[in-house]
Amino acid sequence: MPRKKTASLVRDIPADRIYGSVPLQRLINRVMLNGKKQIAERLVYGGLLKAADKLKVENPIEVFDTAYKNIQPHVETRSRRVGGANYQIPFEVKGQRQSHLTAMWFVAACRARKGMSMQDRIAAELVDAYNGQGAAVKKREDVTKMADANRAFAHFART
Repeated sequence: MPRKKTASLVRDIPADRIYGSVPLQRLINRVMLNGKKQIAERLVYGGLLKAADKLKVENPIEVFDTAYKNIQPHVETRSRRVGGANYQIPFEVKGQRQSHLTAMWFVAACRARKGMSMQDRIAAELVDAYNGQGAAVKKREDVTKMADANRAFAHFART
């Protein structure tokens, strides 16, 4: 007997207070530690304003949107066992997983930077991602290269 379909596990997150952007709110939630949301908001909004000043862009949300699009992955690989061997099979990344990976990679890249405040780290990573550089963009490129290298195994995804 087939299993019942479960309700969607995706929570509806309200947009952030200042810019009305859901992806920005997801980033704030990812930066937050120990439930300290106001501190996370202060860090992200401050970093966003510093990045906009550094890039001489009027609207800070444009900086965020462009940086976010430069980090978003389009393909990834998943391990699958076929006939006693494990293959890395490329899959398209869609929807919730795409935004989750983007926020995760961005925050990991910010936390990996040392020698400055978190607000400055966020600003620096936003500027780098806006320009198509930085650790988060490199992570996306590495994942894309891995998927391209394993394109020969894509036929295993359909079986």
